[in-house]
Amino acid sequence: MFAACTAARIREVSGVRVANIDLATWTWTVRRQTTPSPGGLVDKGTKGKRARKVPLIAEVRELVRRRVESQSNPSARLFTGPRGGRISTAVLRDATHWDEVVARLGHEHLRRHDLRHTGLTWMADAGVPLHVLRKIAGHGSLSTTQRYLHPDAASIAAASDSLTAYLGAPRSPNGPQLRIVGDTA
Repeated sequence: MFAACTAARIREVSGVRVANIDLATWTWTVRRQTTPSPGGLVDKGTKGKRARKVPLIAEVRELVRRRVESQSNPSARLFTGPRGGRISTAVLRDATHWDEVVARLGHEHLRRHDLRHTGLTWMADAGVPLHVLRKIAGHGSLSTTQRYLHPDAASIAAASDSLTAYLGAPRSPNGPQLRIVGDTA
């Protein structure tokens, strides 16, 4: 749930520390990720090489508050594996019974990274502007962020309804008028 609601990479979820959470503003400053290396799992900077702020929505706040308040060490990990270690994608898969859950839901093709796509799509559907989504995701370009967005049929139908309402709205003689743009040929 945390990964989808923050649109974070699983490696970033593994790297979050108590000190990275601001309960006053309900934001997470993403500073690091946990990655595999020849000597085992290591922490390093984010994929984009920059820290970024991610909002923590109401649906995850109680979970985050409990975890933050249960730690006295600010450098403690917010999430750990079943034996207290770093979370790798394999540990996450096993600890959450990922394969069984997605099979039961009928989504055997679902990958953990799809939670990132889901979170960004939810935010876009909620009206978060694309340039803000890019910052939250830590993407270098808007085109990368756009590849993560997957509008459903209802969103496309809503766009149709919005355009119909816009075109049908009464216009005052002195107010802005509909304008036709494009080639003049």
